[in-house]
Amino acid sequence: MVRLPFIGECAMFEIERTSTNDAVRIPRTVWMLGFVSMFMDISSEIVHALLPLFLTGTLGASVAMVGLIDGVAEAAASITKVFSGYISDRIGKRKPLILLGYGLGALSKPLFAVAGSSGLVLAARFADRIGKGLRGAPRDALVADVTPTAIRGRAFGLRQSLDTIGAFVGPLVAIGLMALFLDDIRKVFWFAIIPGIVAVLLVLGGIEDRRLPEGAVEAPPPVRFGDLAQFSSRFWGVVAMGALFTMARFSEAFLILKTNSEGLPIMLAPMVLVVMNLVYSLGAYPAGVLSDRFSSRHLLIIGLLPLMAADLLLAMTSDLAIAFAGIALWGAHMAMTQGLMAKLVTDKSPPHLRGSAFGIFNLVSGIAMLLANVVAGTLWTSFGPSITFITSAAFAGATIVMLGLANANRALRA
Repeated sequence: MVRLPFIGECAMFEIERTSTNDAVRIPRTVWMLGFVSMFMDISSEIVHALLPLFLTGTLGASVAMVGLIDGVAEAAASITKVFSGYISDRIGKRKPLILLGYGLGALSKPLFAVAGSSGLVLAARFADRIGKGLRGAPRDALVADVTPTAIRGRAFGLRQSLDTIGAFVGPLVAIGLMALFLDDIRKVFWFAIIPGIVAVLLVLGGIEDRRLPEGAVEAPPPVRFGDLAQFSSRFWGVVAMGALFTMARFSEAFLILKTNSEGLPIMLAPMVLVVMNLVYSLGAYPAGVLSDRFSSRHLLIIGLLPLMAADLLLAMTSDLAIAFAGIALWGAHMAMTQGLMAKLVTDKSPPHLRGSAFGIFNLVSGIAMLLANVVAGTLWTSFGPSITFITSAAFAGATIVMLGLANANRALRA
């Protein structure tokens, strides 16, 4: 077992080298949650792939407004995850909140098609992300609930991989529909409703809820101030680390705006998310397998290197081919870090507080995402895209240095 000091003694957490049992199969519920995520991501990414250009081109919004809308929406999702995680722990059920969250996500899609102002787009994004917040923490907690410890990394990696398949299929569908409807974005948005409905039906018919041991009694409400003491310093270290990772990575909307500013036609704008999410999908499951077999501390540092390289490429180039290489590296960073962070949250929190743990983690990360998006939008408007990406690279580099210093500190203590 290895101890890793992170941002002082109060944020100490332990990273363990784990062994994996290849004979253990990933539970059916995890597979079904992955397919539900896939269809909802197809629905969401049909919209999100075109939304930055819809806002700036059709509705005349500024890039700073794009950043603000994305930041507020993601922060709302993160705040909601705290309450949904708490409620799922309190009632001992995950599925009702998962269903409600995916249902709200599906119902929000028509609002994008009829939006006549950035205000209505903000309302639609807000509703969509509230749905994400309602389902996110209970869904991740359910994955942890039904999966043996030895294969948690690959279970989270599998769900993330299926989710991300939807995240590149959605933009491909958007490209085809844009060609069919001659760049009429509003008509494309209407088609996003269909995969959203499929996701809701899969939740209804395919997801089994957690099963408590016979005679088990649920713990007291976990989000009372005094109950936060049940979370160890190792868990809070993971939370702090997640915030730093998020500050180093703003919304993918800025990747779409970057390629469009370099000449990518509006009809092909969704290719940005296709490339990023294809790499993300292909890498998420192998990264999950590695996290089951090796210490996480080196994987976290390695996962930041592609992000920093991506930022530097995007800052320095006006060539679309190089920009897409940077976008692929961005996807590699996501694949290497997102499932690993979910595994760490699970490993460093009590089993009866997993929903609340994911809620708290996502709340802090959501606040960091809001700040990152507002900073990115302001820098883009004031100084241009190059400074925006250089700033992101600086955050990634600072995070690498902090993790490296923490490892050095640990070595000195050993």
